Amino acid sequence: MRFKPLSNHLFIEPIEEEQKTKSGIVLPDTAEKEKPIKGKIIAVGPGKTNEKGERVPMAVKVGDVVLFKKYGPDEIEIDDKKYLVGDEDDILAIINY
Repeated sequence: MRFKPLSNHLFIEPIEEEQKTKSGIVLPDTAEKEKPIKGKIIAVGPGKTNEKGERVPMAVKVGDVVLFKKYGPDEIEIDDKKYLVGDEDDILAIINY
């Protein structure tokens, strides 16, 4: 399925990281986990317009791996797969490997 977000909205595919306790014990998938804060951008809107009516380009692009606010984006489910939908202001950083 293809997405075309509007304005400065974007779709994020959350990256689930293996959870460990401080002592190094790996928590299974059945344990209650924190909401993810890392994800891959899968769709980006064209950007919002400023006061002059000019389009401000987005700072992120499809394929970027980003850190985002824990409770910023909204969670949606499409075809049994979970995605996050937010706007550019929810993104804290682009992760460069």
